[in-house]
Amino acid sequence: MSKILVTGGCGFIGSHTVVDLIENGFDVVSIDDNSRSTTYLLDGIEKITGKKLKNYKVDLKNFDETLAVFQENPDIAGVIHFAAYKAVGESVEVPLDYFENNLFGLINLLKCTKEFKIDNFVFSSSCTVYGNPDVIPVTEKSPTKKAESPYGATKQMGEQIIEEYSRAYGYNSILLRYFNPVGAHPTTFIGELPLGKPQNLVPVITQTAIGKLPQMTVFGSDYDTRDGSCMRDFIHVCDIAHAHTLAVQYLLDKKNASKCEVFNLGTGNGVTVLEAINSFEKVSGQKLNYKVGPRRAGDVVAIYANNAHAVDTLKWEIKYGLDEMMDTAWKWELKVKQDEALMKKQNPALN
Repeated sequence: MSKILVTGGCGFIGSHTVVDLIENGFDVVSIDDNSRSTTYLLDGIEKITGKKLKNYKVDLKNFDETLAVFQENPDIAGVIHFAAYKAVGESVEVPLDYFENNLFGLINLLKCTKEFKIDNFVFSSSCTVYGNPDVIPVTEKSPTKKAESPYGATKQMGEQIIEEYSRAYGYNSILLRYFNPVGAHPTTFIGELPLGKPQNLVPVITQTAIGKLPQMTVFGSDYDTRDGSCMRDFIHVCDIAHAHTLAVQYLLDKKNASKCEVFNLGTGNGVTVLEAINSFEKVSGQKLNYKVGPRRAGDVVAIYANNAHAVDTLKWEIKYGLDEMMDTAWKWELKVKQDEALMKKQNPALN
């Protein structure tokens, strides 16, 4: 049983990936300082898998503390790196926080993998590296363009750091450029749980529907899309999670054709913000209170994936459609409301 270190294992995508790894026979440990996550999801992981996840509350920007995790776990066979700040809008407002957290943490982590000769590294990247693409759907060979936000810039820089690391030291890595992960585990034991005001579309939708937010804004109505709102490629978080398991196994089996490979993770279908809202209203039976506002800084017009490379090479299968994404997200929001008192007791930041 190979041991995999997951950074950000208490987060949205990290927790779902931990579950998928465990269900596929891996031993998993996590690093998460819980600055953008909650230990509540650790309980959910245990309920789903029957196993208690060992999480080290460590800030990756602290090299000595990060190194200590590797010293305690010398049998780590691979690393999946999620832990990063990820809100596009917030990154425009506080860019230095994003550069410091997303790059320093990555560099310290790579120093540790080099010291312990860990040959398999999977990086949580993003379609933001493509900027505003000239042609969609984008493939892994589509040119990267100037990032539209500091968040996007950190992903571009992170990819470059990993590419140079793999080239110089000969270690194997995979860059997973995923599009817009949404939804929740079908059990509703884990899901997206933003601290403070949510920055991503689907939790904004669900929190508006349940009454946590009085109203939501659709940013922009004059984009060159079907209905004037931004277009994205929404992908269920469980599908994203399984792609990470496949990527790790692909490296462990030494199937990679080069030292650093890139895969797009999306459904291949563009969905506008208004279409996402319509899907939510259909599956939930809730009428959403929203208004249309001006464009938001950092947003690209439209982007969705050509996922053929991941489907063909990693043998990745997409199991969830848009309505299922919205349905699981809504059921998770209802579960969160039910468990709110417990969560606030465990995580004072939620109060």
